Amino acid sequence: MREVEKQGRTVEEAIENALKELNAKREEVEITVIEEGSRGIFGILSKQAKVKVRLKERPEEKAVNFVKGLLQKINIFAEIETQKVDEFYKINIKGKGLGILIGKHGETLNSLQYLVNLVANKGWHEYIKIIIDVENYREKREKALIDLAIKMAKRVKDTKKSIKLEPMPPYERKIIHKTLQNDPKVKTHSEGEEPFRRVVISLK
Repeated sequence: MREVEKQGRTVEEAIENALKELNAKREEVEITVIEEGSRGIFGILSKQAKVKVRLKERPEEKAVNFVKGLLQKINIFAEIETQKVDEFYKINIKGKGLGILIGKHGETLNSLQYLVNLVANKGWHEYIKIIIDVENYREKREKALIDLAIKMAKRVKDTKKSIKLEPMPPYERKIIHKTLQNDPKVKTHSEGEEPFRRVVISLK
């Protein structure tokens, strides 16, 4: 984490000088006032204000450090790749024997992602979405869900009966809905309560 010490005629001016050098917003830093500054006889400035301003650890940095620490504790040796995608950050964990981090249908992975987002965003001024992936599992899972949606939609058309899919997390249900949203013969909706909410495919 970078930090600088800056002076100014007032504490506020010293802070602004530090923010300019760090190229940061006030909510992205921690400020320590070292010297308030004072004026002498006839209001002439005798001592400048002095502050120490330190950049806070960004959510994506906290996320990476948290994941690294977790992997160390459970004795998993893996490579971590980071990538900014639109408005969120993706952390992809690569290595061997990482199935334990994925779990059944990604349940463990989703729990890990939820935990990482809690830790990463604590104390930050805006929510930054962190996506956790293992060996690009989510991309493979998305393809499998698209194939499933198309296959189940065909079955609904053939049998004229609605089909309820297995419970899925919100982002997976969204993939099913999006895949079939332009199908002229079937429609989808979700029913049930989390974490058992599921997609229902039926005829229009």
